[in-house]
Amino acid sequence: MNVLVVAAHPDDEVLGCGATIAKHGKQGDVVHSLILAEGATSRAVNRDRSQWKSQLSALAVAAHKASEILGAASVTLDNFADNRMDGCELLDVIKVVEQAIDQYQPEVVYTHHSGDVNIDHRRIHEAVITACRPVPGHPVKSLLFFEIPSSTEWQPPGSAPIFAPNWFVDVTETLNLKLKALEAYQSEMRPWPHPRSLQAVEHLARWRGASVGVEAAEAFILGRQLVM
Repeated sequence: MNVLVVAAHPDDEVLGCGATIAKHGKQGDVVHSLILAEGATSRAVNRDRSQWKSQLSALAVAAHKASEILGAASVTLDNFADNRMDGCELLDVIKVVEQAIDQYQPEVVYTHHSGDVNIDHRRIHEAVITACRPVPGHPVKSLLFFEIPSSTEWQPPGSAPIFAPNWFVDVTETLNLKLKALEAYQSEMRPWPHPRSLQAVEHLARWRGASVGVEAAEAFILGRQLVM
């Protein structure tokens, strides 16, 4: 089975579904990750992205290392401006996602939840929904939305759709690979008790697992499932 993960920033693919990626790999599935925004330059005091070349290069190295740890077949990094994807044409984002779908023919697509605080997450959610519209002959049969610590849970109730998972993947055997892959993104991780710390990520997986009676799980919202 071919699987495509569409994420906003380097580390989102691991935070959102890293253990599930590893599980797919262990089952013999072929997983490709598409990361659309470069993930750093919004931290700059001006819009001169040249000063961030070394950090962007380090993030790219981390993305490939994390992909290797998880057993993914490939990771592709685009260069949409970090936290500014609301300033680009949605059609431009859709076309990049459509190209990846045409290339990889995924049966399953994972992407962001629509209610995240981060604007890039929301923009990519919209693009994936359009790129995965269920026209005859479209390869995508399952569409799943993941949560991102420090974005999904930071949205106040009533401001956007809440993340209410209805699809859980038992990742008891692959959670360690997710945590190892996040260590590759050392510059993006934070100390406990920040939600984007290794401890918090593990606690979340343990809680999601306890919610469904297993040691560890990753949680998703099912957007669509076509059973053939």
